[in-house]
Amino acid sequence: MLKTLGIVQARLGSRRLRGKLARRLGNKSLLEWVVRRVTDCDQLDAVIVAAGNGPEDGNISELVPADVPVFVGSEHDVLNRFVAALDCYAAESVVRVCADNPFIDPHLIDRLVSAAAEHPDCDYISYQSRCGRPVILSPLGVFAEWTSAAALREAAANTQDPLDREHVTRYIYSHPERFKIRLLPAPDSIDRHDVRLTVDLEEDWEHAETIYDALGPESLDYQRIALLLEQQPALRERMAELNRVHIKA
Repeated sequence: MLKTLGIVQARLGSRRLRGKLARRLGNKSLLEWVVRRVTDCDQLDAVIVAAGNGPEDGNISELVPADVPVFVGSEHDVLNRFVAALDCYAAESVVRVCADNPFIDPHLIDRLVSAAAEHPDCDYISYQSRCGRPVILSPLGVFAEWTSAAALREAAANTQDPLDREHVTRYIYSHPERFKIRLLPAPDSIDRHDVRLTVDLEEDWEHAETIYDALGPESLDYQRIALLLEQQPALRERMAELNRVHIKA
């Protein structure tokens, strides 16, 4: 049995930026780039990609490194897809990563797993933005979520809300009366209204390329990105505007 399984949630069909996971950042596809960031973590026992079984996802394995398995499950019931992956890999817990976050930070993921080891009674651990909400609801794009397998199974058994089935952890963090939730403070340097690092729009992709070109592939931890953005007020102003207008889908 695995202690902690890293799952990169991926689909080739996107509501706003179709084909984004196949776009190249440096010499890797966006999906491969995210997967490699996750495999750099020290605290994960294994990493897989969980893809849907929709017609657009048939070629997703071509974008994934050969040493990382692709698990195929329900296209729309993503919660069921994760539970099925847990059954297949017999994992006690999961770290969920969204494939449209090229700057997901391995250090911040490892911190989640360490926190889970220190607090074995927890069902869900992630980061909290300064407004008090789980940071997964923000477009910051450097954070992941840890959850126990038992909590995911309980969620799957107790909700049929389409939003809960699509957004894997929504039922868990929305019901603190049922689940033991721990939210770590997000670093102030990156937890800002004028930071947007997820890739959801064409302009988000352009910003990701700008950051990659400025820092290079070996210097993309959140601290260096925060420092770069601090020196780029025009870029941050545009990110803030996008955050006001668009909600991550």
